[in-house]
Amino acid sequence: MTRLSTAVRGLMTTLAALLAVTSVSATARAETAPKAPADFVALRSVDPTILQEIRYFTPHNFVGAHIDGYRQPMCILTRPAAEALHRAQRTLLRQGYSLKVYDCYRPQRAVDHFVRWAEDLDDEAMKAEFYPQVDKSRLFEDGYIAEKSGHSRGSTADLTIVRLPARPTRPYRPGEPLVPCYAPRDERFPDNSVDMGTGFDCFDTLAHTLDPRVQGEQRAHRLLLKSTLEDLGFVNLAEEWWHYTYKPEPYPDTYFDFPVSRKSLAPARR
Repeated sequence: MTRLSTAVRGLMTTLAALLAVTSVSATARAETAPKAPADFVALRSVDPTILQEIRYFTPHNFVGAHIDGYRQPMCILTRPAAEALHRAQRTLLRQGYSLKVYDCYRPQRAVDHFVRWAEDLDDEAMKAEFYPQVDKSRLFEDGYIAEKSGHSRGSTADLTIVRLPARPTRPYRPGEPLVPCYAPRDERFPDNSVDMGTGFDCFDTLAHTLDPRVQGEQRAHRLLLKSTLEDLGFVNLAEEWWHYTYKPEPYPDTYFDFPVSRKSLAPARR
């Protein structure tokens, strides 16, 4: 055997070894990817009639970009929370309405994405819609952004009510002119939900559920959502008309980080 052929064989052996190591490493990463506990479910498997518009899978949010951890536009919740929403949906359907969720379980990596964005004071691409009257340097102090979120515990959902039959909401076009989230309904970004007085994720005191400036039909819609959900064990966050947590939470002290994806759930729970 010549020196050249020996060298070639040695190189091929080295490459094969490197490929084997890479393959083993990839397999190990796949096996150790975080998964949801057994009692987390896709909301659609519990109630396929509840509408879903998962905003953080899209760029139409206060960051203006797809958020880390949202691999699919789907709602994942603990089973008790999902079943309670199913009961709420049955109540609302009899009245000609449907629930619509904007966000459900939120991985810690998504919360970390929010924190990084909030610390970058130069990035105000979506300010004109989502926080027109709030100085970005105050987002932590004013409680709009935090390093932990109850959503990561799996029993919190952001949601609204839609009058049936539901009309589709047009997709957001990045770069389109922005309108304040508290503007009159006909002026702000279109949403097929009933008028709640502000859009979802509006960083403004007008988004407080019982803000006295919100009256008439807008207040009635907020109270309909509130009473329907509270009768079934949900608790509202007073600063956000859309934010509800099912109590008692199965995981009151655990903040999960598995991705929002069908692969995070066992096949029977997708």
